[in-house]
Amino acid sequence: MGNLNESVERAADPLAGGILQKGHQCGMIWGSALALGMEAFRKFKNPSQAKYLAISGTQKLVSSFKATNNNINCRDITSCDFSSKWSFLKYMISGRFLQCFKMADRWAPEALRVAEEGLNGELNNENSNNCASEVIAKMDGTEEEQVMVAGFAGGLGLSGEGCGALSTVIWKKALDWSKENPEKSTFYNPESGQVLNRFLKFTEGEMICRNICRRQFESASEHSEYIEGGGCHDLMTQLTNPEQLPL
Repeated sequence: MGNLNESVERAADPLAGGILQKGHQCGMIWGSALALGMEAFRKFKNPSQAKYLAISGTQKLVSSFKATNNNINCRDITSCDFSSKWSFLKYMISGRFLQCFKMADRWAPEALRVAEEGLNGELNNENSNNCASEVIAKMDGTEEEQVMVAGFAGGLGLSGEGCGALSTVIWKKALDWSKENPEKSTFYNPESGQVLNRFLKFTEGEMICRNICRRQFESASEHSEYIEGGGCHDLMTQLTNPEQLPL
């Protein structure tokens, strides 16, 4: 969308392979959601409106990706368990990895069209407080970063899949780490693994948003009411300020 930012892009690398290669939502959608959020921040002076359109626009991106590729989860698309060295090796040797590049080329024009459509969507007075923006605020992130990640909310575009708060913290940790280590890849930065381990211990191995929240969110307003009512408070605290809530 013309908003080039190498640090932001590099920080998204750990989301490839479905959140640290766990096979959840495809990294292409996470990256697209960030791009949409960045453009929403540029376009709208009101942060609440920008967050709302980032969420609703990401819903459209998720729907578009699923319509194009029949699924949104990396493991289902690639038939590869990236946590297994043998499965990954077969994936590379077979050449199946080339399909991901072709998929990106095929979906990119449609993703851009859908993102622009989302940014031109109808504004309303729906509350746009959300888990992703909330954890960025807890990490002393900027207002721009809070808008950028808003689409991660509710399991990415409220899809209820892999936790958006987790992915937000992984991205933010990678972003901060990359600024201190500009010559190193963020893919295996030590911060991300520590966050994931703490998260899985707290959730007893669960990564799916709708299972953690025990509900599916139909709108930004529903999700906002859940967050404002204390939903996922302890989880967000564990991700951002673990010393306040020892495991």
